[in-house]
Order: sequence, then structure tokens, then C-alpha cells
Amino acid sequence: MSEEVTQTVETEQRPEVPETDDPVSSSPPWGRSTKLVVIVAMLVLFAFAVMRFQGLIGMVTVAAVIAYILNPLVEFVNERTQISRGWVILGIYVLLAAALVGLFISLGVAAYDQATDFIELVPRLINETVSTLQSLSERTEPVVILDTFTFEPLLLPWDSITDQLLGLIQPTLSTSGGVISQLATRTVRTVGNFVFVFVISIYLIFEFPNFRRYFSSIASQPGYQSDAEHIATEVGRIWNAYLRGQVILGGIIFVVVWLGLSLLGVRNALALGLIAGLLEFVPTIGPVISTVVAMFVAFFQPENPWGLESWQFALIVLALMVIIQQVENNVLVPRIVGGALDLHPLIVIIGVFMGASVAGILGAILAAPILATIKLLINYTWRKLFDLPPFPEPESIPDPPLEETSAEAAAESESSPQAPVGTPKFE
Repeated sequence: MSEEVTQTVETEQRPEVPETDDPVSSSPPWGRSTKLVVIVAMLVLFAFAVMRFQGLIGMVTVAAVIAYILNPLVEFVNERTQISRGWVILGIYVLLAAALVGLFISLGVAAYDQATDFIELVPRLINETVSTLQSLSERTEPVVILDTFTFEPLLLPWDSITDQLLGLIQPTLSTSGGVISQLATRTVRTVGNFVFVFVISIYLIFEFPNFRRYFSSIASQPGYQSDAEHIATEVGRIWNAYLRGQVILGGIIFVVVWLGLSLLGVRNALALGLIAGLLEFVPTIGPVISTVVAMFVAFFQPENPWGLESWQFALIVLALMVIIQQVENNVLVPRIVGGALDLHPLIVIIGVFMGASVAGILGAILAAPILATIKLLINYTWRKLFDLPPFPEPESIPDPPLEETSAEAAAESESSPQAPVGTPKFE
């Protein structure tokens, strides 16, 4: 009796396999435990790949972002000029490469000039420091600092101080050759990374028109294909609003900060404007950092055209930066970005720090759209679990009550001229 029950249970739990003569199509399906083992193994391999190839994944992400930003420009030129998509992509990327090369050359020339000035300044600084220390060591009267601290130069151990200073300088001088070689190696690696990003970006922008079809083809049932297309549309809306909106906002903030600080007489206004435009990509925290940097430069500026104290000049710069940020948040952001992200500022701040800890500056920049995408997927999953419509319709304005509608219609009929009886009506 027990053997018959065991055989009955085994036959009920065993999945039915269609009997065919084809050895390929008669492959037995996986059981639940096998599927679980395969899923866990795939997740472990995916986590290992992310940790092992984090730098490569970051470069591919940068390439995808570049392709995503340039894709509307490619489509616009392709539709207006009827030039093939391949030639349009080639032309745009050639112009972009030329602009980047020119930018790097100009930055390299500026960095070379500043390094040359610094190298010429170092001997003079050393001579001035030596002469200052020498005059200080020969001074007999006590030195008073801020009316509270007094010391006698003759009592200081100048020999040990000199030895400590030399001990700090000599390792730097001895490792200067290694620093130069490391700089050259990093420069070559950076150039190689840029070439890799450009090539991957070109391949991605070629395939952009097919991505939605690839995504919707993953779902086999027609209903899920509709869901996949709807999710792809929403994800595209999120990333469009954020990436392209941040590019526009960054350009506007760069120009406004540059011109505003130039009018106030702040030195290096162009560099400060560029920093503010770039930090615009880091939500909430970036504008704060750019404001602090601008105040720092204004505070330590030797003189200003307004004849103000350093702290007063720094407060004026703070007021300007606050006004710019308020205009941006209340006027520009609603019109350019809109409510595509729909995230609480606290969640954005936490996401920026989490992204920075995982993937550095790239993680901080992409934290907001990634969180918005995750929120979209969680909402879809939650509504599917509870048998709710996955994409609820937007709230519509309710119709007025029937009594008000009939009263308004009666009033209109009384006020409107009545047609005489027997007059023909032409439909």
C-alpha cells in the first residue's frame, strides 16, 4: 500500500514531458531546486564581475551616457538633412573629438604655464623662508602673537627644526622622478580610456533605435510586451529629463556664475563658473560645494574693486550664488527637468552618498535617475503582486454634478434666442 502511494506522489510531482522522437525537443525541464541553484550562481557571478571589472563597467556607463545625450542630435540632423545615420554619427563624433582635443590642449598649456611659474617661484620662496628664519633666529627680543602668545627665538632648537624641514623636503625631491613616470603612465592610460569610451559609444548609438525592440522582445506574452514597452517609455522619460536637463542646466549655470562673479570682480571667475557647471550634475550637494569654493576664493582674494573687507566680499558672493540657485530651482528646473524623477530631496542626498561610495563621482552623478528607475520598477512589481493595474491612469477632473449641469443648461436656453416654430433646421 505504501509503495503505491509513493509512486502516486512521485508521478504527481514529476512534470509532464511531451513524448517526441526529437532528442533536442525532449529535453526534461528543470525542477524548482535546479532553477534556484542556477539563479543563485548567476547572481554570485554577476556580483563578482561587478567587483572585478568595476573600472570597465564605469567606462561603458560613460559611453552609454554620451551616446544617450547625443542620440537626439543625431536623429534631428538625420531627419532634417536626410543624410544616412552612419555619416551623421561619424561627423558628430569627429567634431566632439576635435573639441575635446582642443580643450585638453588648452588645459595642458595652462597647466604647463602654472607649473612653470610654480617652479620659478619655489627658489624665491625658499630664499625668503631661509632669510625669515635666519632673521628670526638672530632676534633677541621676545615675539608676541595676538597679544596672548609669547616666545623667545633664541630658545628655539633651530637645528632640529632645520633637520625636520629637510627631512620633509628630501623625500619629495627624491621621488619626483617616480611621480613624473606615474604621471606619464596615467596620461597614456587616460588617453586609452577615452579612445575605448568613444568606440563603445559609437557602437551603442548605432544600436539605439533597436533597444526598445530588444527590450520588448524579452517578454513572450503580448500583455507583458505592452508592459515592457510602457516601462521602457517611462525609463526613457526619466533619463531624458535628467541627463539632457542637467546638460542644459550646467551650461546655463556656467555662464551665469561666470558673468556674475566677473561683474563682482572675483578672480578666476571662468574657472569658478566651470566648476559650478560641472558640479550641477551632482544633485543638491554640487551647488553647495561650488558656493563654498567661490566664497573661499573671494575671502582669500588680496583686494576687490569694491574696497570691502574679505568677509564682506565673501558674503556678497554667497548672496549671488544663493540667488542663482533659487532662480534655478524655482524657474529653470520645473521647466527643463520637470517632475520626471519625483524623488524626495532626502532620498536624493542619501542616494548621492551611496553612489559615490560604490562608483565614485560617476555613481554620485547617476544616483538620482537610477533611484527613479528603481522606484518605477518597485511600483510596477508592487501593483502586480496585489492584482492592481500596473500603470494607473492619471487622475481626471471630476464632472460637475448633474443638478448644476441641468441648471446651467436651462439658464443658457432661457438666455439664448428661441427659433420660431416651423423654422427649418439645417444640420
